[in-house]
Amino acid sequence: MSTFMLGSDFQIRLKNRMIISIIIIVITYILIATRKFPQSTVAALGAAATLISGIVPTDKALNYVEFQVIFLLVSMMIISHSLGDSGFFKWLSIEIVRFTRGNLKLLLFSLCTITALCSAFLDNITTVVILSPIIVQIAGYLKINPMPYLISEILFSNIGGTATLIGDPPNLIIGSFADLSFLTFLQVLGLPVLIIFFLSIGALFFLFRKELVSNHNLEEKARNLSSTGAIKNERLAIVTLIVLFGVILGFILHSWLNMEAYAIAFAGAALILVFENPSKTIKSVQWTSILFFIGLFIIIGGLTETGVITLIANKILSYTKGSEEMTALFLIWGLGIISGFIDNIPYATTLVPIVNSFNSSMNLYPLWWSLSLGICLGGNLTLLGASANIITSQIASNLGYSISFIKFMSYSWIIVLISLLTGTAYIFIRFYV
Repeated sequence: MSTFMLGSDFQIRLKNRMIISIIIIVITYILIATRKFPQSTVAALGAAATLISGIVPTDKALNYVEFQVIFLLVSMMIISHSLGDSGFFKWLSIEIVRFTRGNLKLLLFSLCTITALCSAFLDNITTVVILSPIIVQIAGYLKINPMPYLISEILFSNIGGTATLIGDPPNLIIGSFADLSFLTFLQVLGLPVLIIFFLSIGALFFLFRKELVSNHNLEEKARNLSSTGAIKNERLAIVTLIVLFGVILGFILHSWLNMEAYAIAFAGAALILVFENPSKTIKSVQWTSILFFIGLFIIIGGLTETGVITLIANKILSYTKGSEEMTALFLIWGLGIISGFIDNIPYATTLVPIVNSFNSSMNLYPLWWSLSLGICLGGNLTLLGASANIITSQIASNLGYSISFIKFMSYSWIIVLISLLTGTAYIFIRFYV
């Protein structure tokens, strides 16, 4: 009887902790969505509540913080600051405007293409850190609203990042667990991402049709711009570009080098500090964004610690009843939609072992690609769905442009629908027809 009561008490305590962790994440999301308080403050308070309530033991809290992501972010912010400090961003933004000649549709297409390519071969976090200030500068030159371009940057950073091993952090997690190489990712996911790219471009041309109206005045502004003298420190620009290309090459070759992406980026940032003022450069890091990530990781850790994420994932997968095709469908849609509301890095970390547990009854190869498509593309649904979304939102806010949670979702759901439909068709045609 006493054993039964102890077991019953344990179940009650576990259930209560699950409820508390859900309440914390719901309140956090509501406050972030309403933007009544800074996102970093909300995340810090949510993390504090998670720790004080005992949902996550204080000695385990740091285990849930993805320090690889933190190091990658800080390192790429340092490299990005160095490029900006040299005047390279100003030069590049002027050249993009001159190339597009004030044609706003061509400008959107150019920025989306650059974003997708950089996200595939850098990573989507690095891409938005580098490109967000450029987009705001371009909008300033042309006196146009930067919002369509910032929103498009978020969407295409995740679309482009889906194509490669290093493009999106969840792919790194999936690839390392399933032993899938950079080239394998590109070979399998390159085609569906390319199709999604062009379909999404067409959708954004329609969604932003009122904001993409060009005129003679814009063409004249673009023609009169000159990039002469834009680069203030040519030596610093050259050094930083060499370091950046070295980091990109390191990302591509990281499996052969047996080095993690964050370590390669950190080495690059350390080299930059040799040529920059360390105290000034370190101050340029967006520490509010870093605090937001740390807080969010701990809050999500509460959901993991109490078993909420595992319970949700297992419930969804149980509905497939052993069917590999249905499992693939749920990985793309069910888990993909959820990833739109939960940062996909800790989410992927939780789901990968669950998918691997099906190895005795299913062929996991198509399921890994289904998981990648679902999590990476589903992460476009909200501003909280992926690290790149959060970072762009923070950078835009720091530059004076606040991206509304609801406004973003009013465009993003259409892109996610297009992406997941295309991904589903590709998986079923390639593996099940």
